[in-house]
Amino acid sequence: MNRSALLARRIVQLLVGLVAYGIAISLMVRGALGVPPWDVLTQGLALQTGLPFGVLTNIIGALVLLLWIPIRQKPGIGTIANVLLIGPSIELGLAVLPVPTELWQQVLFFVGGLTLLSVASGLYIGARFGPGPRDGLMTGIHNRWGFKIWWVRSAIEVAVLSVGWLLGGNVGLGTLAFALLVGPMVGLTLPRLRVPEPGRAAEPVVPEPGRVAAPAVDEPGRVAAPVVGEPGRAADGAASEQELSDERGVVASAPPLSAAALSEPAATP
Repeated sequence: MNRSALLARRIVQLLVGLVAYGIAISLMVRGALGVPPWDVLTQGLALQTGLPFGVLTNIIGALVLLLWIPIRQKPGIGTIANVLLIGPSIELGLAVLPVPTELWQQVLFFVGGLTLLSVASGLYIGARFGPGPRDGLMTGIHNRWGFKIWWVRSAIEVAVLSVGWLLGGNVGLGTLAFALLVGPMVGLTLPRLRVPEPGRAAEPVVPEPGRVAAPAVDEPGRVAAPVVGEPGRAADGAASEQELSDERGVVASAPPLSAAALSEPAATP
């Protein structure tokens, strides 16, 4: 696939993913079994201010984006599109979706929303236009001060969940299910939906512990000295796609390591 076709696919994938993400959130809100932590905060603010859920989603996204300034995080096109598109998509979903009256309907709405959100996350993150504002905040703090991704994410989401709950947001079994399941589910969709980079080399084979990697020829007739590789080792501070999942559980994927980086011991940054 040439560069123009890849760019077209990335743009379409980004837009479809963000709209689908908003519809997924509206499904979980209508299910009323509990919503993701950031949406608990949005619900609480909506109850206290009377502003529409989608409008508050946009406002919160813009305010979080301002927090990128002190951590020197740069937004991408996808970051701005995230702030602009998810809120209206949520409002669209809330306008067309009925309010379920039976428990099985609520469960169906929630499961459908969580499944759609996982696919939508794979679409918009896989487009490689930058993380959403909430994920970018987590990864920016990680990159700026070296705190572990899981620690930063847990601290932020516990904080916003607590404030949202105090304001009247809906915390329930759905909130717990989201926290436990969204990471593994996005871990399945993201690798399959990630748009490949132009000229990306084939995935290298990682040698087994203690086994000498196959020698590579770097000049005609000359064989490079073999180096013992370590499987799956990356530089400290590098976050995996699984760790960076959702902005609302999802985050930008780290680029694959080259064959040369895999065949040398990782350096501490």
